[in-house]
Amino acid sequence: MKVNEVFYSIQGESSWAGFPCVFVRLTGCNLRCTYCDTQYAYDEGEERLLDDIIGQVAEYLSPLVEITGGEPLLHKETPLLVSRLLDMGYRVLLETNGSLDVSSVDRRCIKIIDVKLPTSGEVQRNQLDNLNRLNDKDELKFVIGSRDDYDYAKKIIHLIPENYLDKIVINMSTVFSKMAPELLASWILKDRLAVRLNIQLHKILWPSEVRGV
Repeated sequence: MKVNEVFYSIQGESSWAGFPCVFVRLTGCNLRCTYCDTQYAYDEGEERLLDDIIGQVAEYLSPLVEITGGEPLLHKETPLLVSRLLDMGYRVLLETNGSLDVSSVDRRCIKIIDVKLPTSGEVQRNQLDNLNRLNDKDELKFVIGSRDDYDYAKKIIHLIPENYLDKIVINMSTVFSKMAPELLASWILKDRLAVRLNIQLHKILWPSEVRGV
């Protein structure tokens, strides 16, 4: 599989924000979001064997691993990588852009599904059937760039099966440097939404060109 980078850093998003984590970023993405901050992962990378990737992950001595991209589910080997890491005792997060079927992913994995909103320019690519493929520990992610995005996100939340709604974590964040987080916070409080305000911690800790160690 083609790997863009493997690095050790502080998890910046989701309910796992703040925890040390090994990131395995795979090359390639089928979307072109307007606010994408990982365009370098569209094409850059090298082909690596699974054993080689797992060996590098082990060097960091971290129990938490995230498979990300790009879009990791474009690689047919990704579900196998996830399962092998889980079998070795790692807690594994998979961040996906929400445009592909997640049902091939090991149910022990914590999926973080990004639901695209109008500002992204890719809202039509959402595979909303994934809302019916959630597990109790999975998370959704909404990146808000406007009031229209926020209102659209609220409509999507109403589509989540009721048996998952009070179990999964729903994260909302703003498009970094384009919209004030305090504005989003005021909307959440006014509407009494049961969501988690998510701030990209890694972008506060380090400049954009630094991603950890």
